[in-house]
Amino acid sequence: MKIHITEDNPTLLTEIRKALLSAGFVCDASTCFEHAVEKIMLYSYDVFLVDVNLPDGSGLDLVEKIKENQPQSGIIIVSARDAVHQKIEGLDLGADDYIAKPFDMAELIARVHALFRRKKLDGNNKIVYGSMEVDTRKREVAIKNKFIELTRSEYDILLFFLSNPTRVLTREAIAEHIWGDNMDMADSFDFIYSHIKNLRRKITGAGAADPLKSVYGVGYKLNSLN
Repeated sequence: MKIHITEDNPTLLTEIRKALLSAGFVCDASTCFEHAVEKIMLYSYDVFLVDVNLPDGSGLDLVEKIKENQPQSGIIIVSARDAVHQKIEGLDLGADDYIAKPFDMAELIARVHALFRRKKLDGNNKIVYGSMEVDTRKREVAIKNKFIELTRSEYDILLFFLSNPTRVLTREAIAEHIWGDNMDMADSFDFIYSHIKNLRRKITGAGAADPLKSVYGVGYKLNSLN
């Protein structure tokens, strides 16, 4: 799951990013309105964390930008504990949830998980695809009730496909999803081919059908079970 954090307090931003990374999320961050708008226009995210009070603009305006450009993404607004009117306005603009400062990182992670379930997984913690079952809370994959060992990147790629079952995903989109901002440092996307090759080998080796279909000249797509 890929998350974008907009927070101008560097100490809090570091704490949030550290907690989310340790929970297995890919994180990008912005410290101001202008930078966040650039990220919204360039990259796609599963969930946005948006601080309402920013030095160069309003987080509420940022919520509107997100809804215009990435309506499928989840939004959690971060506000002061007594800023009830900001919470209400943010929800009216299309935010999905809010959390008030100061907050516990475990609560934030739980809210991110819950929002991802609602937006992408129909409220479930588990995804069933043929003989495969993916537990998104434990980050575990089982085929025919036997667990298979995936690297973090392999798991993230698999979940990316399972949560976007009708999309053709380019190698660039996959790299962005698992690397975030760091994808810009890649000389090529050959490593994506290697990850997908290994993922397919592990899944088919465990007795399941190949879940991915190559789309010539474009990328890959989740195979239909029909």
